[in-house]
Parts: sequence; C-alpha cells; structure tokens
Amino acid sequence: MGEPGAMPTYLLTGVAGFLGSHLAERLVAVGHRVRGVDCLREYYSPALKRLNLEGLLAQPEFEILELDLATADLAPALDGCDGVFHLAAQAGVRYSLTNPHAYVDANLVGFLNILEGCRHAGVEHLVYASSSSVYGANTVSPFSVHHTVDHPVSLYAATKKANELMAHTYSHLYGLPTTGLRFFTVYGPWGRPDMALFLFTRAILAGQPIDVFNHGKMQRDFTYIDDVVEGVVRVLDRAPVPDPAWDAAAADPGTSRAPYRVYNIGGNRPVELLRFIEVLEQALGRTAEKCLLPLQPGDVVSTCADTADLERAVGFSPAVPIEEGIPRFVEWYREFYGESLGG
Repeated sequence: MGEPGAMPTYLLTGVAGFLGSHLAERLVAVGHRVRGVDCLREYYSPALKRLNLEGLLAQPEFEILELDLATADLAPALDGCDGVFHLAAQAGVRYSLTNPHAYVDANLVGFLNILEGCRHAGVEHLVYASSSSVYGANTVSPFSVHHTVDHPVSLYAATKKANELMAHTYSHLYGLPTTGLRFFTVYGPWGRPDMALFLFTRAILAGQPIDVFNHGKMQRDFTYIDDVVEGVVRVLDRAPVPDPAWDAAAADPGTSRAPYRVYNIGGNRPVELLRFIEVLEQALGRTAEKCLLPLQPGDVVSTCADTADLERAVGFSPAVPIEEGIPRFVEWYREFYGESLGG
C-alpha cells in the first residue's frame, strides 16, 4: 500500500496493449502513478505495442517493467501499489482454437500469480479483465451478470470464466476485494490488428475482400474504447464489500458474501455486422467486397450487455454509438498508417 498523502500508484498489467495503453494514459492524466507490466508477447507486433506507449514513456509518473506474469516474482512490482488493474491475457477466440496451450500460461498461471501477489502485498482492490465471451451458449438477452455462465464455447471464454472463479476464491479465503469486468467487443484507435474493425479497414483500403462470418447476421454490442476506460476508472474507487443479502440457498452469480463483484461494460445496443460494415464503408468512402461465410467454431451469434449493475454502482453506462466511434477509428488509422497499409 502507498504512503498516506502520496500520489496513488497502480500496477497495470498488459499496459502495452489496446486497452492497457489507453487506461494508463487516463490514469496518468488524472494524477495517478502507473507501474506498467507487459511481456510484449508476439501475438501481434511488439513494435506497435511500443508505439502505444510512446507518449507515456516521457511521463515521470509512468514506468514499465517487461515481465512474464507466468514466471516472474511480482513482489517488487506490487510493492507500494494501492491497487491493481490486470488486463494482460492471451486474447482472441479464434486463436484459442489453434494455440490452446498459450492460454494456460497467460490466462490461468499468470492470473494465479497476480492473485497470490495481491494477497501477500495487501492490495486494496484488484480490477481484472473478464469478457463477454463467458456467456457462451447463453441466449437470454441482454446478458446479465446475474445469469449463470456455465457453457463457454471457446477455450478463451473458459479461461475467463476460470479467472472469475479464481478471483471469488481469493475474495472468500483472504478478503481480497476483486472486481471482474466483462468487456463487450471493444474497438477504437490503437485497436489490435487481429480485430474485425482493423482487418476490415485494412482490406477495404487495399481493395481486398473481407470475410464476413455467419453471412453478416451476427450481432455485437460494440463498445468504444473511451467508454470502456471511463467505466474502468469509475470502478476503481468502488472496491466491493460483502453483500449481506446474499443467499446461499439461491446463489446469485453477480454478487457474493465475499468482497467480489462482476460487471458488464457494453453499449447495450447490439449492431448487426452488416450495419457495422456499412458505417465503416461510409467513413472510408469505399465499398467492401464481402465473402459471406458460415459461423466459425467458438463464435456466438449475438451479444448484448445488461449494464444495470454498473449504472447502479458507478452511475455510468457506455454511450458512444458506432456512427461516432467508427469514423474516429478511421481518422486515426489514416493518420497513423497513411499509405503504408493501403490507407
């Protein structure tokens, strides 16, 4: 724990990633000290990840440690930290179909080491990234944190569900306050190159066809990066406490007798993939050549976030529609890549 009256210090894992770099910038801007951790995994270009951090590296309130969470001694990194944002993970539903072992070290062993480190360091609040993918085969919409999530349809989703269970165990056994955030299809500037918006933009500008799964009939609750960061920052100051009304005979998955909570962070406005592409075409001033394909293994047809619990807890729900968010991404993409990737 930090010294009384000192600038708050937060450990932020996955700091060089899409969400991590945005969150670090926000925390530093509001007067916090950020100790970032990243192993710069080659799931996508480490060079792009380093570019994510260019502005931060000049800030005295920011430092980065290159550590692999699955093997590192985290005690020095956690020393003096007031809280932890754990965003590091092996991402990607489709990648988990071909590289399952990568998810065990990064998402299970790495998270266990975070939990152990927080426990021994006396961390006041652990906020960690879960995913809308935990809802899996569930078709009750909108997805609520009070629904059971026992039927994942990808290994990635299973590891995120496991993270929530592991967090609850540490909240129960050791009184460690933990908050899991189920993110719904986050997009925006500096997005990962394997994400649909990035792939579509690159292909359309290069005059190449785009793969549109489930014949474009999928729906996603797209959530703009700035909305996600706002939600995460607000949750920071709401460390969970035990729910005295929790009933073991009718166990509610969204709350607990332990200091444990999970929240959805999503737009609560599902958008059909073809509409998403249409807005992108308008922003680019180009028409996409679409290869309509069946649903891929591990994918779900529709996602929609019930954010009522988040609204009650922190007075916020995402609000940026794709008609604003996609043009912002396109503007960043053109500025960043110019003509180098077909822009």
